[in-house]
Amino acid sequence: MGYAKVRSVALHGVVGEVIVVEADVAPGLPSLIVSGLPDAALSEARDRIRAAVHNSGASWPQQRITVNLLPAHIRKHGSGFDLAMAVAVLAAGAGLPIGRVVDAVVLGELGLDGTLRPVRGVLPAVLAASRAGVGSAVVPVGNAAEARLVPDIEVRASDSLGRLIGYLHGSERLPDPGTPPALPEPASLDLADVLGQERGRRVIELAAAGRHHIAMFGPPGAGKTMLAQRLPGILPQLGDQEAIEATALHSVAGTLPQGNPFVRRPPLQAPHHTASVAALVGGGSGLAKPGAISLAHHGVLFLDECAEFAPGALDALRQPLEEGVVRLRRAYGETVFPARTQLVMAANPCPCAREQQSCQCPSLVRRRYLARLSGPLMDRVDLQVDLDPVRSAALFGTEDAEPSKAVAARVLRARAAAVERWTPHARSNGEVPSALLRHRRFRLPAPILQPLRQAMDQGRLSARGFDRVLRVAWTAADIDGRSTPDAGDVREALQMRSRRMR
Repeated sequence: MGYAKVRSVALHGVVGEVIVVEADVAPGLPSLIVSGLPDAALSEARDRIRAAVHNSGASWPQQRITVNLLPAHIRKHGSGFDLAMAVAVLAAGAGLPIGRVVDAVVLGELGLDGTLRPVRGVLPAVLAASRAGVGSAVVPVGNAAEARLVPDIEVRASDSLGRLIGYLHGSERLPDPGTPPALPEPASLDLADVLGQERGRRVIELAAAGRHHIAMFGPPGAGKTMLAQRLPGILPQLGDQEAIEATALHSVAGTLPQGNPFVRRPPLQAPHHTASVAALVGGGSGLAKPGAISLAHHGVLFLDECAEFAPGALDALRQPLEEGVVRLRRAYGETVFPARTQLVMAANPCPCAREQQSCQCPSLVRRRYLARLSGPLMDRVDLQVDLDPVRSAALFGTEDAEPSKAVAARVLRARAAAVERWTPHARSNGEVPSALLRHRRFRLPAPILQPLRQAMDQGRLSARGFDRVLRVAWTAADIDGRSTPDAGDVREALQMRSRRMR
């Protein structure tokens, strides 16, 4: 008879909780029972870890084995508990000394040959362990670089169960995977490539400086996609906390790039227009997974040909855009994924997508096409502009367009001005609470607000739209170096929300 326990981590979204994996070995018919709300992958671990133990040269206890995962009321999923279960069983039934992992969480999936394979979600799991006061973590070699992003916790890596057993006996040393060579990041696309589209360039700069949502309408070739793809290149690099949040989401989704596990650049997600609701906001059967809007956290979600998306999928974005989180309800509880992203939409003005002179779509067809973008969704989009076709003079001109580097410098200065003004309430103009905009310290004079009052009285602007126009006006003032918006900033912001800038 024997009893032993080690610790591991269960993930719910990007939130981890330390789990105690306890094993009891008692006389009886040889069997292995797993309790504590395991999912199918955990239930299948019985045969997997038994084969891994045999092929690692260790003896499997030929007795009745019970493995329990505490707390028992929390659902556990995935194969990341394999290593912890094998160590606990060997400690309880074969006398494996576990003193070296008594203050550690143990994570990893076992192959039948005893190899230790990487698992998803190691970064948020190790973060949860660190917050719970755990001093160290044992992870697969393939997850070592990701786990070492967490400060104040010792990370030990192993490539197999056999090597870890030897380490616990004191006869072997664990391998040091070192720091993997950093792969060069792909060069950012440059705004200098966008010619003859000053209106679009202004919209992109305003969006970057204030974290505003954009909708661009125009014929094919007007530069909508080019502008959207270059938006991340003028956004500031992510801070430490933002980078950890973005990296944790990509870790859970299994999309971390090899060699560069730390997401420092604002991510860009561009799902195809056939994407489902679950693909956009997250979900799936059983375990809820992050969708494109969460993988674009602190970055850009680009919906090209947005009028071709299913209206229900687009409307599912409304609540996450407003709250900055996705709440996925399931029978077993709620999973929350952060989703503070910038939405960029691009659409043709009609289904045929031809030049205005050759378009033969009836006005009813054109209205129905853009009506797929619902009013409540568009009301959350700060910048809505029509882009004209690029003229030949722009393509054959001698003047070079302003590069992303120069635009990014202005964006950085505008962001710094917003942080200084709104701290501690917000870090950008696009996130300023409505009540703060109307505070006497920031309230704009009545003559400057007259165009907005007139638009509201005529029913062209909602209360939400009123506040969003004000936020854009503050961004325009920050870009141009003014301490407060003037009448020109307010008019520009209102025109940009009205599809035209004229």
